[in-house]
Amino acid sequence: RPVLFASMALLLLACLLAAAADGYALLVLVAATAGLANASFHPVDFTIMNQRVSPQRLGHAFSVHGLTGNLGWALAPVFFAAATRLSDWRGAYLCAAAMYGAILLLLLAHRDKLSTQSAQPKAGRQPAHDLAFMRLPVLWWCFGFFLLSTMTLAMVQSFAIPLLKALHGVPFEAASMTLSAYSLCAAAGMLAGGFVTARTLHSDKVVASCMAAAAGCLLLCASAVLDATGTMAVLATTGFAIGIGGPSRDMMIKRATPAGATGRVYGMVYSGLDVGFAIAPVAFGMLMDRGLYSLTFFAAAMLMLLSALVALGVGRRIGPPAPG
Repeated sequence: RPVLFASMALLLLACLLAAAADGYALLVLVAATAGLANASFHPVDFTIMNQRVSPQRLGHAFSVHGLTGNLGWALAPVFFAAATRLSDWRGAYLCAAAMYGAILLLLLAHRDKLSTQSAQPKAGRQPAHDLAFMRLPVLWWCFGFFLLSTMTLAMVQSFAIPLLKALHGVPFEAASMTLSAYSLCAAAGMLAGGFVTARTLHSDKVVASCMAAAAGCLLLCASAVLDATGTMAVLATTGFAIGIGGPSRDMMIKRATPAGATGRVYGMVYSGLDVGFAIAPVAFGMLMDRGLYSLTFFAAAMLMLLSALVALGVGRRIGPPAPG
């Protein structure tokens, strides 16, 4: 709880600093403050959910967590555009600060529902080092899964619009709507994925199947088989396939996590997501600069297919799931 409250307070502070920014140096401080705040959300969220939500409902909890995150990404531009239109960009950041303040107050009012307990070492056993979990190979496989799959997601978010224009002459407005449809389909997929996760014990196979389906969709986009409309439809469908796998992905990580290390493991594994988002624009941007548009789609598909194989590797290393 204290880490969650501190993160919300840092986001509030970042917005206040942004509203008062008068130069580049302060904007760098804003980015650093917001990044520090954001760093703790996945470890904290998943620690709370794993302790406070019953196992039967955990898949749905992961689904709602991912769904609301996607909606937040989608609504952020609308929120800031509306707030800026009513005042200016500084006023928009003040509105965001007020929103974070309200959320922080809400969390404080319901802090009893967010309580967690630290795992205690068994009697007579020396407590393990805090970083001992990093010696487990399966967690690095999980890290690799996030790295590979996120590079594909980052490619779609960064380059789907220029790719549609370059390959099919799709206007900017239509390409933007396709990207929005991709996000909405991903959100719908996450909602459906919660029910899928609740009905299967083989989360790794669900993840692998969804990533393989997404890779197939991207291969179709890379081919010359589809016209503009078909490519846009298949690209949106890619989001649905990835979304369905989201809750099962989180369940797969849970199964790979040693007892008492949930926060540390999710923090380490999900850092693969940030690394993927950092690498992808540079790597795929080089292909775009050379006019290799179909190859950009193809490379993204191959990375997604590799992530499917890695998910199966994770499943083999954590062993068969316990029934019931």
